[in-house]
Amino acid sequence: MNSRRIAFLDVDGTILDHHGTIAPSTVDAIRAARNAGHLVFLSTGRSSGDVPPVVRVIGFDGVVSNGGAYATVGDATVVARPMPLPAVHELIEYFESAGIRYLLQTDGGAYADAEVRAVFDELHRRLFASHAPDSAPHLHDIATMDRAHVAKAVFLSSDANAVTRAQSDLRHAFHVVPGSMPLPAGSNGEIGMLGTTKGSAILEVLAYLGATADDAIGVGDSWNDVEMFEVCGVGIAMGNADAALRALADEVTTSVTDDGVLNAFVRHGLIGG
Repeated sequence: MNSRRIAFLDVDGTILDHHGTIAPSTVDAIRAARNAGHLVFLSTGRSSGDVPPVVRVIGFDGVVSNGGAYATVGDATVVARPMPLPAVHELIEYFESAGIRYLLQTDGGAYADAEVRAVFDELHRRLFASHAPDSAPHLHDIATMDRAHVAKAVFLSSDANAVTRAQSDLRHAFHVVPGSMPLPAGSNGEIGMLGTTKGSAILEVLAYLGATADDAIGVGDSWNDVEMFEVCGVGIAMGNADAALRALADEVTTSVTDDGVLNAFVRHGLIGG
């Protein structure tokens, strides 16, 4: 293992809490780790274009975005793997035939119809309005989207079993995981191509850097972080993650609002205690 470590951090629930708040210790820990010569990457299900300014301004060495469909190191694009058009059409047909609300992501942003945008506007008002409204993803009109650049889909359903059903129905070609949006009822999920995960993108980033898994730590709280935990030398779940997800990590740090990132960095020597 090199003395330089490479940290991959999820955004929502790891850097940001679900109200858009960042613990000051998280900002300090990331900047101190980079000043000490370590590399810190975002590793998010969001589009690169939807990473909030309040997060970007912290400073990072690259971004794994769209659940692993895209990745950058500095200004270099290392991974760019949009969905094939037939897969996009299959997903849209699946959602519409099942009456499931959905949005589609490109690397630049997220797109949805007017009904879904209204649902998200209400959700964002409830979660973000009194905290950090700039942290909420912005949805564009899906009619303006180029389907050739879709990276990932997100869906919302009033059916609590929609994720399990989608995992069964779409397992031939797609990777389906539960989403992390705090909805009042029902369920939500994220869909990428089979084999396209945060973990697959991280392996390509590490290869590009000439680094190994032993040099990497991955910190997250969501089901799209499982493959990140698997490929990094140390997979660290946030204390606010589901118990079942925490059980899949190598270790657990404290919660997003209780210095979780700072404590993980101290434990693994990226910064001093």
